[in-house]
Amino acid sequence: MSEPRVNPNCRLEDQGITGLGNVHYNLLEPALIEAAIQRGEGRLGLGGTFLVSTGAHTGRSPKDKHVVRSPAVEDSIWWENNRPMEPEAFDRLHADMLEHMKGKDYFVQDLYGGADPALRLDVRVVTELAWHGLFIRNLLRRPEAAELASFAPEFTIINCPSFKADPARHGCRSETVIALNFDKKLILIGNTAYAGENKKSVFTLLNYILPEKGVMPMHCSANHALGNPDDSAIFFGLSGTGKTTLSADPSRMLVGDDEHGWSDTGIFNFEGGCYAKTINLSAEAEPEIYATCYKFGTVVENMVYDPDTLELDFEDNSLTDNMRCAYPLEQISNASPTSLGGQPKNVIMLTCDAYGVLPPIARLTPAQAMYHFLSGFTSKTPGTEVGVTEPTPTFSTCFGAPFMPRRPEVYGKLLQEKIAQTGAACWLVNTGWTGGAFGTGKRMPIKATRALLTAALDGSLNQVQFRKDPNFGFEVPVSVPGVDDKLLDPRQTWADGAAYDAQARKLVGMFSDNFAQYADKIDDDVRAAAIG
Repeated sequence: MSEPRVNPNCRLEDQGITGLGNVHYNLLEPALIEAAIQRGEGRLGLGGTFLVSTGAHTGRSPKDKHVVRSPAVEDSIWWENNRPMEPEAFDRLHADMLEHMKGKDYFVQDLYGGADPALRLDVRVVTELAWHGLFIRNLLRRPEAAELASFAPEFTIINCPSFKADPARHGCRSETVIALNFDKKLILIGNTAYAGENKKSVFTLLNYILPEKGVMPMHCSANHALGNPDDSAIFFGLSGTGKTTLSADPSRMLVGDDEHGWSDTGIFNFEGGCYAKTINLSAEAEPEIYATCYKFGTVVENMVYDPDTLELDFEDNSLTDNMRCAYPLEQISNASPTSLGGQPKNVIMLTCDAYGVLPPIARLTPAQAMYHFLSGFTSKTPGTEVGVTEPTPTFSTCFGAPFMPRRPEVYGKLLQEKIAQTGAACWLVNTGWTGGAFGTGKRMPIKATRALLTAALDGSLNQVQFRKDPNFGFEVPVSVPGVDDKLLDPRQTWADGAAYDAQARKLVGMFSDNFAQYADKIDDDVRAAAIG
């Protein structure tokens, strides 16, 4: 006898969702792929992958994300960063979406957000597309079959790409909508087939819920030393900074590639899978991630492929630069089976500097780490958001502003406390440009970045000579075995030193202007570490 695949007391009709066609609860990967192919949602790829295009939306739509404004959350939401929606407008949106759904088939996945059983979030994801069910099943954590019989979701996400919102009626910006209602514990997504909205909605929930429990939610990847979970490291960074690539180090155990929590007992992955960018991915540079693109159950999203052979083209970005693959963690040979780690010994902040000014690595004091965390400087890379076609310098506080429902100081204070409690070493790593800005310089060699990170993680980098950077005040190594000394001094990589100085002054000014918003909300030591 097989276990029931849904709690009989918690079906969609028990949640007020009625009049649908067939509802498929917690289908496994083979059945989801079969359904997606039968419904014409995409093609079966080599190795049993699922090849799909998301249509008009090939990235997130952050400007279409709304939080319902109610007395319960009024004082805890960072409204300057989160578009409000009135409760009455949400109710109309909800009713209209449920009406639109009637008669259609839907797919339900009951999943966990969080590897720590004491802190995880039980989430139900209701999807119009079968492949969205496969995607979120890959990305979140999958309950055992026996657990499904009593699964009761704390939050529910309804994703209906065929539904178009009415801005005037629903209080939103456009026909595309992502609406979070913390009171009703419900998220509605409409008019976008981009699957990343599903996973980032769960991340936003955890970013709101966990701080009240003293847990630091983080937009970061994480790994730990082989055989030693207590020697863990976290890698903060926005999309395109190298979180996935740099944490998937074969000499260390992968905890996860994108979203984690930091509690009093250590770190834990929010997810059960990875969502890796595949543009220019190669078997030589990143063999394990590359191999997932040909493994059963992987969702291959927005990649060009040969219609006859189904071979993938990792260089053709005609659909988007944001081509991706979504796969379960177990497809990576060195992935941690528990997705847990001890207290981090190293905190790495990844930035993609399109100005070509920052060094490949710098050592930060705790106050400087807090400063750079709140600053969140990087460059948005093409494709990760609608309308981004070339690297655009930006400050995204906490390296994840689009997913932060609370004010930045909440997360900054948590990080400050965690670093103080653990004594973790802090580093700023630039994976962006060197030898000039975007268009003139070149991307930082990944071989050099890996060598510098290895030295930081094994402790040997602390033994080399450092210099104080005259523009940013942090410490930069003078010479590191296996790395060109010239690369460690960005000014030397530029053909025109005066041009570098001018560019550096410009970036310092940007840091200074951006940080003014936090000046009256931070401690004196962080204020003293401010740049400019």
